[in-house]
Amino acid sequence: MHHEPGALLYDPATDKVGEYQDRSGPYAMLRPVGGGREWQADPAALRPATDRERLRARVRAANGLARTDGPFMVGLPRPPAPVPDCAECDELAARREKARAAHDYSAETDANVMLRSHQRQQHATS
Repeated sequence: MHHEPGALLYDPATDKVGEYQDRSGPYAMLRPVGGGREWQADPAALRPATDRERLRARVRAANGLARTDGPFMVGLPRPPAPVPDCAECDELAARREKARAAHDYSAETDANVMLRSHQRQQHATS
C-alpha cells in the first residue's frame, strides 16, 4: 500500500501512531506526531489511524509540548534580563523570545549566551 507523506498511520509493533515520512529500503519511516525521532515500521502491518488514535496522538504531542515549554535545561540560572535603554540587549531578548515561541531551545540558549556575553562586555560594573 502506498502512503502519502504526512499520513497518520498506526504501527501495531509499537502501539503508536506516526506520521508517514518515506520508505527506507524495506521499511516505512514514521515520525511521532508533533515531531521526534523517526522509527522503522513494517509497511505491510501499517494501517490508517482511527479518529480516536489520531486524537490520542495529538493530545500526547500537545502534552509533551506543554511539559517542555520553557528553558529546556533544568538548573540553569534565570535568563538574563535586558538592560533598560540598550538596543542590543533588547534585540537579543527579542531573538530569545522568538526562539522560545518557536520551541527552538537551541536558539533560545544561544540568545541567552550572547546576551550574557554582551552584558559582561558592555554593562559590567566594576
